[in-house]
Amino acid sequence: MRIINSNDIVNAVRDMCIKANCHINSDIKNALENGVKTEKSEISRGVLENLLENAKIAHEKEVPICQDTGMAVFFIEIGNEVFVEGDTVTDAVNKGVALGYTEGYLRKSVVKDPLNRVNTKDNTPAVIYYDFTKGDKIKITFAPKGFGSENKSALKMLNPSDGLQGVIDFVTDTVRNAGSNPCPPMVVGVGIGGTMDKAAQIAKKALTRDITIRNAEPFYASLEETLLDRINKLGIGPQGMGGTVTALAVNVETYPTHIAGLPVAVNINCHATRHAVTVI
Repeated sequence: MRIINSNDIVNAVRDMCIKANCHINSDIKNALENGVKTEKSEISRGVLENLLENAKIAHEKEVPICQDTGMAVFFIEIGNEVFVEGDTVTDAVNKGVALGYTEGYLRKSVVKDPLNRVNTKDNTPAVIYYDFTKGDKIKITFAPKGFGSENKSALKMLNPSDGLQGVIDFVTDTVRNAGSNPCPPMVVGVGIGGTMDKAAQIAKKALTRDITIRNAEPFYASLEETLLDRINKLGIGPQGMGGTVTALAVNVETYPTHIAGLPVAVNINCHATRHAVTVI
């Protein structure tokens, strides 16, 4: 049994909050650079160049890539040989978020109640998903989720008879309806299967996968490519200015489901698709 002090989690989360909001991931940066080479619209190429310049300034000055520093979302894997001493993991994560967002001068966007809109002033509480694995480590994945893109996400309980084409149509229509609002070029997370809530969860988790890595199943890897092609033919383009680079990637995740159902969730992210991973 390995003992981890909860303060280690607090400090790791604090640092992740600042890092993810200020430093763009290399897979996204490379995709944007490739987009400059492939985008057919001159205006939209300029938009992509501006996004890269913005990311460069954010990195050098350690300031947020975007003013919307998101709601703090975590995927945490806890080894069965770990004992956390001190606070609970949930309390430690929230303490880390509070420190990261206050000390990092990140915008606090969370309200305590969805209808009684009073700001919590430290961007807590976080949204946390737990998974328990073998081992003596804790893996923390942090994904700050801005709501310009979150608001354009969607879920639909398809009938099994809708099949593959139903999934393709729903994902494409969701992106079409989102238009320029998610600050494209976007990354699209798709969750297929499970229950209503499980589909939404895995769609969001899909956004934390490196966009250069395709789904391990060839069928779904092919579906990712098909969806990306369909989306980029919509003509929305970078920041809605038209063009051929509407999305940088589509990541699909699946889960077993009921014989009577075909849940599909689409979680859209902006061009930055911020996330960070730490193993304690």
